[in-house]
Amino acid sequence: MRFLNLFCYLLPNPFFLSSVRRVRMPLMTKQLRDPDINPCLSETDASSRCMAENNYNKERCSSYFLKYKNCRRFWHSIMVQRRQNGVKPFMPIAAERAEILGAMGKMPY
Repeated sequence: MRFLNLFCYLLPNPFFLSSVRRVRMPLMTKQLRDPDINPCLSETDASSRCMAENNYNKERCSSYFLKYKNCRRFWHSIMVQRRQNGVKPFMPIAAERAEILGAMGKMPY
């Protein structure tokens, strides 16, 4: 019996593991909602809103998905160029992105 009690202490506590999982998700969500980290935040919100309004019918929201995909593709190419040129941070912050888009005159995506 004594060995069994000792063995139970050595096993991972399932309540501890579930509490660790709950801590990670809000941190990731917070990072995804940060405009300095996610350059396509408005496109993400627009596609999510479209899905909710159209009862999660993907065919009705394909234009929103295409805008999001083009946005990610554009900012990824900017990030690759900055990495090759040695500019840090690789992904420009929100203020820099506004300047880049302003210099282009229109949305490239």
